[in-house]
Amino acid sequence: MKTTRRDSLITAALVAVLSLTSFAHAADITPAEARAIARQAYIYGYPLVDSYRVEYSYFVDRKDPEFKAPWNQITNIPRVFTPADTAVQTPNSDTPYSWTGLDLRTEPIVLTLPPMDRKDRYFSVMLTDAYTFNFDYLGSRTTGNEGGSFAIAGPNWKGETPRGVKKLLRSETELVMVVHRTQLFDPADLENVKKVQAGYKVQPLSAFLGTAAPKAAPAIDFPKPISKEEQKTSLEFFKLLNFVLQFCPTVPSETELMARFAKIGIGASKPFDPATLTPEMKAAFEEGRADAWADFAGGVKKMEVGTLTAGDLFGARETMQNNYLNRWLGTIGIYGNSSQEALYPIYYVDADGQKLNGAHHYSLRFAPGQLPPVHAFWSLTMYELPASLLVANPLNRYLINSPMLPQLQKDADGGLTLLIQKDSPGKEKEANWLPAPKGPFAMYMRLYWPMEEALEGKWTAPKVNKAP
Repeated sequence: MKTTRRDSLITAALVAVLSLTSFAHAADITPAEARAIARQAYIYGYPLVDSYRVEYSYFVDRKDPEFKAPWNQITNIPRVFTPADTAVQTPNSDTPYSWTGLDLRTEPIVLTLPPMDRKDRYFSVMLTDAYTFNFDYLGSRTTGNEGGSFAIAGPNWKGETPRGVKKLLRSETELVMVVHRTQLFDPADLENVKKVQAGYKVQPLSAFLGTAAPKAAPAIDFPKPISKEEQKTSLEFFKLLNFVLQFCPTVPSETELMARFAKIGIGASKPFDPATLTPEMKAAFEEGRADAWADFAGGVKKMEVGTLTAGDLFGARETMQNNYLNRWLGTIGIYGNSSQEALYPIYYVDADGQKLNGAHHYSLRFAPGQLPPVHAFWSLTMYELPASLLVANPLNRYLINSPMLPQLQKDADGGLTLLIQKDSPGKEKEANWLPAPKGPFAMYMRLYWPMEEALEGKWTAPKVNKAP
């Protein structure tokens, strides 16, 4: 159908009216109140917008070098992450990943897991909703290594557990990120991991049951996300937040919060156009965003000194108790595991409280009998800052982990000392060397399937010491 100039003018007028209607009530609140609400909405919304940025890259934009597969199709990555992988900050390089984006609007999706090829191969399937809450897990810790089929249902599906399905899991949101992590014991084990990954299946429930498919949900017009840098500077952030919220039916604990956000035009599918804001309201949004980043900086300082840990940043809604600032801080390592699945002691500073920097040499010593207590395995991974990405180095070594223990040199008393520095400590000591960048860095320790003594704080990670 041909579009006339008159049609275009009518459409533009309607858009303008909708935008103005969205902010009509903004005149009823002061800039100070709008600033306070914008701060709260930014803290609440950052994880949703940042996760959407990754989902767009992985499941929508086929031209993106990070693209994995369309929604409801699994992609196995038959290797570990390297410095070339840049979409997700702070990736692990221990476990080859498999990625799936679930669109649960039409019907549940069934995940089928094969039996593991060996009893001691750890694997996990993390289910993360659009809020970035880890709402459930499959895998070694939770469902065992025997395999089976599991159905994931969206918030509007009311059926019971389907036949042939071991367990029905329910998501609060219609879009879900699924991350499979499969343990790699050593480079020679990669072919075995590929065989395991080939057994991971993703099917709509109707295909799994062999029944007729229901009517498909309407196609989604996915807007292009803004970059991580633009998330800090562009008010288009709030437009994207409104887009994501349409896939997130309001939960009872957030009814009042959503009503408060609506006062400044924030809500599911609400039109949001920064160009329609008055100068005073635009300033209020920008000041609210700045206030939010000040809160974020305060949280980072708590992480640096250890009063806030990674265990506080990831988990289900029930365990995180709607702590939205902690949820935002979790985007530093987005899609991190809940504490029961993995603990993340993080190193930003040395034993003297000074920030880590490749200009110095460091050591990390585990006393005899004090290696990280885990049911699966542990690792220590290096990240350059501020990008929080893996560090290129001559050894192509991005971490040291427990499967490497037979190749590491023990101390005379049976302890273990790791050497952390930019340049080689010498061929005779390279086995224990974790290469660092030339500038600022952080290290993440990962304890996969941690034992109770780690979860309860009876074991604590040793401090990093700077060489004199």
